Amino acid sequence: MLKSINCGELRPEHAGQQVRLAGWVHRRRDHGGLIFFDLRDRSGLVQVVFNADISQPAHSAAGEVRSEYVVQVEGVVGLRPSGLINPHLPTGQIEVAAASLRVLNPALTTPFPINEEAEIGDAIRLKYRYLDLRRQRMQKNLLLRHRIITFIRNYLDQQDFIDIETPILLKSTPEGARDFIVPSRVQPGKFFALPQSPQQMKQLLMVAGFERYFQIARCFRDEDLRADRQLEFTQLDLEMSFVDSTDVTALIEGMVLGLFQTVSSKQVQARPFPVLTYAEAMARFGSDKPDLRYGLELVDLTDLLGQSGFSVFANAAAAGGQIKALTAPGCGGYSRKQIDDLVEEARHKGAGGLAWIKVEAGELRSPIAKFLSQTELAGIRERCQAGDGDLILIAAAPPAVAAESLGHLRVLLAGRLGLADPNVLACAWVIDFPLLEWNEEESRWQAKHHPFTSALDAHWPLLESDPAAVLAKAYDLVCNGMEIGGGSIRIHDQTQQSRMFAALGISPEQAQAQFGHLLEAFQYGAPPHGGIALGLDRVVAILADEDSIREVIAFPKTASATDLMLNSPSPVSAQQLRELHICLTD
Repeated sequence: MLKSINCGELRPEHAGQQVRLAGWVHRRRDHGGLIFFDLRDRSGLVQVVFNADISQPAHSAAGEVRSEYVVQVEGVVGLRPSGLINPHLPTGQIEVAAASLRVLNPALTTPFPINEEAEIGDAIRLKYRYLDLRRQRMQKNLLLRHRIITFIRNYLDQQDFIDIETPILLKSTPEGARDFIVPSRVQPGKFFALPQSPQQMKQLLMVAGFERYFQIARCFRDEDLRADRQLEFTQLDLEMSFVDSTDVTALIEGMVLGLFQTVSSKQVQARPFPVLTYAEAMARFGSDKPDLRYGLELVDLTDLLGQSGFSVFANAAAAGGQIKALTAPGCGGYSRKQIDDLVEEARHKGAGGLAWIKVEAGELRSPIAKFLSQTELAGIRERCQAGDGDLILIAAAPPAVAAESLGHLRVLLAGRLGLADPNVLACAWVIDFPLLEWNEEESRWQAKHHPFTSALDAHWPLLESDPAAVLAKAYDLVCNGMEIGGGSIRIHDQTQQSRMFAALGISPEQAQAQFGHLLEAFQYGAPPHGGIALGLDRVVAILADEDSIREVIAFPKTASATDLMLNSPSPVSAQQLRELHICLTD
């Protein structure tokens, strides 16, 4: 080995020992007869001192070294003088007096500083990702990721789960996001698909009798990128036989609580995790992944204002919509421009606009106040529990639009007001999702989660007669306003699965072509089963206090789905296209 100990492992008990270190020059200071630099490896930093009186060759060599040179140092560990101890470093009580220095590799001046947390543009960070990953922030994030995955593997092994890999080259099937497809060279005109998740494979593993499966699975979805989405992502994929919903959620809750306790100092807000129905989450928070670290709950005013003289409210209620409100504490002093910005945010979520009311000196002031009776105004204030200096925002729209627009403003305002404690983990289960949702563009029902999710037992009779009323045996785990896991009890009966396909507009012929393997497998003794998938990138991002999963993935893509470091996607040669029987057209 080029080193006998890691830089960050040195402590006062090593004083007097001869050591050999290797790493990167983090920071260098030249004081003439003495040259200091911090030597860095993955374990941390240690100060090395080059004294011309101890070793002139080493001192001379240190004079030529610059930041990010890769070097090897040999020397003796010594205690720092009491006035020169660095309390901010684990190695701050000692230093290494260098006897020799060997440059293993020089370095050009890096395009951005490695030794400080400077503001660096995303484009240059991703172009030089291998340098970005040297920075302390990124090293810390990826080490946390490693610790999380290690904990999960050990926990599930103790719970009698088997780690089984499933194929990356699969079959393209409808539903879900857009597939990445891979052409087959030996089967001209045919294609594989990269897995959006191992959903069908893990169900087949249950038919195969493994009963408890898990995998740290790579998944691929060709969709627009956001802070919580990448083309490639990693999930904990898990399936269990002979279980119901509570068995799966109890297992995952125990694992998550143990994980948080092991790798994080953040405090869990409530245990056991609260359980909300989908309808309750949408009604109270305008989101099926509510952030429970703060209140700001939505209030339904439909019964109060549905017969109002204000036509916008009355018309919305008459059309089956809702009139909902959100109280923004202390925002009554917002300017008209600030309020207009909030209105525009609501419009982005489908709302036609927002009504607003300020509470000033005990009175409600608003452009719409003249259209409302004193009884209605008093009722609004009482129901919204608004005090002086507060701002009431009101949306009148179809129920889903009213909820989503105000739910969006709830998160936006909580961020501006600093209501979300970064040191708190507020988890909850959301259950009783609709099994189906209506796709306006395609004029058909589609699965809310995926087409293999079972309906509640009592709701199967409604599947053909009232599909909108059918609830699913589905459960999502949310944390701090982010969905970190989603799962369900699956359909394991061929007849029920065929009914589900029919409800989705999939003909028997299409079902056989796309899912015949699954339908056939169900005829050979498929056990009741269910599972869940946890988004590991999202879990790591929350625990690392990062706003984007890109900061916890070693080599992510940009928002425009490109890899700036490798300059991909990129063209391929005409010969490769010919081998794949592909012809490009404009």
